[in-house]
Amino acid sequence: MNLKEEKYSKYALVREMMDTIDIVNNFNAGQTKDVAGKIKSIGKLLLTGEGSSRIFPAKNAIRKGLTWGLDLSIITDGSRQSAQYDLSKFAVFCASNSGRTKEVVLLAKKLAEAGNENRFALTANEETLIEDACKETFILTCGWEQAVAATKSVIEQALFYESILWHINNKNNAALCLQLKSKIEAALTMPIESGIIEAAAKAPTIYFAGYNDGVGEELTLKTNEITRKKSDYLEGTYAVHGIEEVMDQNDIVFIVDPIDEEIDKFQDVLVNGVGLKVVAIADRDTPFTTILVPNAGEMNPYVFLSAGWNLLVEIGLALGINLDKPERARKVGNEFIE
Repeated sequence: MNLKEEKYSKYALVREMMDTIDIVNNFNAGQTKDVAGKIKSIGKLLLTGEGSSRIFPAKNAIRKGLTWGLDLSIITDGSRQSAQYDLSKFAVFCASNSGRTKEVVLLAKKLAEAGNENRFALTANEETLIEDACKETFILTCGWEQAVAATKSVIEQALFYESILWHINNKNNAALCLQLKSKIEAALTMPIESGIIEAAAKAPTIYFAGYNDGVGEELTLKTNEITRKKSDYLEGTYAVHGIEEVMDQNDIVFIVDPIDEEIDKFQDVLVNGVGLKVVAIADRDTPFTTILVPNAGEMNPYVFLSAGWNLLVEIGLALGINLDKPERARKVGNEFIE
């Protein structure tokens, strides 16, 4: 995938994916220093939003916080479900790129009515309903995306949340961010083996498996939006715990960063048992056909996600799909109308 060829450059989706490189390079981790101090003192954080504004940004932060052993409880749920919780002791980040997502705006208003002063907004637009409802608002630098499928905003949101954890954990990850730029670029522009594209384009269902850090789940959503194919995310070992009963041998499973101890089981059940194609997205060789990406250490999830975008664009083009305009999906899933 590159912008030198018209078959790619004519799509806003591809241009916005490539914009991610500069967004990462120019990311300002200092913007979250003060709010990180507030969140640390509170000790509980809810990251909410709908769709892509929540899946990878929130779950990546949760995995990082738990891996680092932070003394901070981080949870995530959609805004409607979150509205049923007692959030009086939580700091709450409400993410909505448009600033007009109905579920998120209503939650922020409910928090305001309840007197929760620790309600924060993360959005790509200024002077919006979510800004009016929150105590403090942070504006993403990525701007409004033209394609329906969110991409560059997802990466910036995830970096924003993760940078809060950097401050709390006294980690200076500025150098990692600079290195991440080139590795995301490599993942976005690397050629994908034609056999993988052909198999995925023909598959009745495209599955993603891997860590519950939002990467596989976000790629599942993007599969629906970009390729118009049925897709499912199989968290942990779900792929070998019953769903194989209904899998088709023409289906394909992409395992993001396979856990070594689980590889034999996946090989036995999915490859030898069902007879379907399994492909890994990893920074190392695996027994499966592997989309090999550069190693970015702790920042690997961003690289895996970028490689997945590259993959989905190639599948969409192979199917002759207009990448920018799904027939039913909307840019703002449920807009708040005043």
